[in-house]
Amino acid sequence: MALRGSDCGRRSSSKTLGRASLIAHNSESMSITRSKPSDIDEYISAFSPEVQAVLQQVRQVVRSAAPDAQEVISYQMPALRQHGVLVYFAAFKNHIGFYPPVRGDSRLEKAAAPYAGENGNLRFPLDQPIPFELIKRLTAFRLKQDLANAAAKGKKVRP
Repeated sequence: MALRGSDCGRRSSSKTLGRASLIAHNSESMSITRSKPSDIDEYISAFSPEVQAVLQQVRQVVRSAAPDAQEVISYQMPALRQHGVLVYFAAFKNHIGFYPPVRGDSRLEKAAAPYAGENGNLRFPLDQPIPFELIKRLTAFRLKQDLANAAAKGKKVRP
């Protein structure tokens, strides 16, 4: 779950603080959940300008790799959905998280390995250059998998 406190560059507002509730402790810090953002713009706007800039770039890159995908909020994180969810991304205290884990392309798995978290999710440290080209390749690969899954299920597929 993405951190929602001042430790991760998220700005507070009276709109969101009124509905704040404490949730489970995670390994990075205590997390506070606020009302679910209604769209990706609202999600991004809640962070510091520095984190907003990174999130906007990630958003632009994933959209360019999957231009027909729909932007959604799922699990309180920005996501792209075509037939199924392609990717999720979120801001954390020290990194940008990118989901789901990459499986099925050994070259991409190798390229993503330095960023792999415990469960295969990817963590791009905010104090290092974000690998936008890798994010684009990962999203394009997830789109390819999504289209293949949809075709196998007999859904009408738009590339």
